[in-house]
Amino acid sequence: MQAKNSSLIKYGFMLMVSVGLVLTIGLLTATVADEIGDVNVDWLGGDIKIEAVEDPKVEGVTCHVSYFDRGLIDRFRNGEIFSDPSNSSISCRQTGPIVIGKIDKGEGGESLFSKRTSLVWKSLKVTRIYDEEHQTLIYLSHATEVQNGSAKMSLSTVPLFGQSVKWDD
Repeated sequence: MQAKNSSLIKYGFMLMVSVGLVLTIGLLTATVADEIGDVNVDWLGGDIKIEAVEDPKVEGVTCHVSYFDRGLIDRFRNGEIFSDPSNSSISCRQTGPIVIGKIDKGEGGESLFSKRTSLVWKSLKVTRIYDEEHQTLIYLSHATEVQNGSAKMSLSTVPLFGQSVKWDD
């Protein structure tokens, strides 16, 4: 019995270390967002957070992402203590001269921002897709969920047509 308990403790420790490493690597590779707004929307502590995200591979483009941050009372009342809703909104604009680095030009695009909206299962992500035919950068704000996925999304575009764009491959 003691050998079984010892093996469970070792397994639990290894699992915690693995999760810690994954979270640390995720934090080190993620684009940093600056919180620029925090609007209180109800007496239960629910807030709309607004963050500015600069595209790390496209200088001169800034996206503003908003999402709902559920208050503690609302979390307990709804039984979703470790989770926020998947809703988000995004707006991206040219905020300086555009210099495009080595970006992924594939249909799936490239993730440039991710923020957990639950302890384990859900994340809010911003993905950039380059539409070469229409000379447009597309920024998609969407939720990812391990099991069911989510159809909640928002889209913003930055047209490159007629702009003085420098490609810095």
